[in-house]
Amino acid sequence: MKVILLADVKSLGKKGEVVEVSEGYARNMLFKKKLGVEATNAALNDLKLQNKHDKKVAQENYEAALAFEKEIAEWKVETKIKTGEGGRTFGSVSTKEITEAAKKQYGKDIDKKKIVLDDPIRALGTYEVKVKLHPKVTATLRVHVSEQ
Repeated sequence: MKVILLADVKSLGKKGEVVEVSEGYARNMLFKKKLGVEATNAALNDLKLQNKHDKKVAQENYEAALAFEKEIAEWKVETKIKTGEGGRTFGSVSTKEITEAAKKQYGKDIDKKKIVLDDPIRALGTYEVKVKLHPKVTATLRVHVSEQ
């Protein structure tokens, strides 16, 4: 019996795949736990339409990430940090502070979890910070740290 999986099933397949299983396994396991539906013509057509829609949404997200990457490349986010004698800083600039400064200066939200800081920013100056906007798109954001 052919079954369309509604969720990932270990050792059987991933969500959206059409798999061949025995009728007993399909009836007693997959259908009861709502892990799959019978692969009728209507269900296969729905699956095809869903896959087409998912591809379209993924392409739109990718294009939006590319556009946002170009926009971020032009930004220079200004942040301030407390300093003591001789320019020594107290603490470091976090991803949260960078996102707050970007929102305040440019009015756009960047998820702080998408900002990649290899090392904490603990000195004054200009830094280039990576921002993962999409699995295929990484933008470079310039962050200028000055004295408070």
